[in-house]
Amino acid sequence: MARAELRVDGQVAYLEGDLTLEHASRMLAQGKTAIQGGVRVFDLSRVGHLDSSAISLILSLRRFAEAQGQHIEVHSVSESLLSLAKLYGVAEHL
Repeated sequence: MARAELRVDGQVAYLEGDLTLEHASRMLAQGKTAIQGGVRVFDLSRVGHLDSSAISLILSLRRFAEAQGQHIEVHSVSESLLSLAKLYGVAEHL
């Protein structure tokens, strides 16, 4: 399994690698730090394998940003992530 990484470039955070339960807690902590540092866009174009924890991660980052009075955007949502989100009834929140 490819290790998940979060790389920040200005106001964009690129999630890279496998976004699975194994990496979710670390990605959430790094994502929160990125939001506090001014990131407003999370780009998922470099995500490999993912599972339902990816949905939880995105929703948690959105809630965290809103609690900080911020708004984040999520770009390059894959068809597989969108399908999972539809299955769980949360696609409109991605």
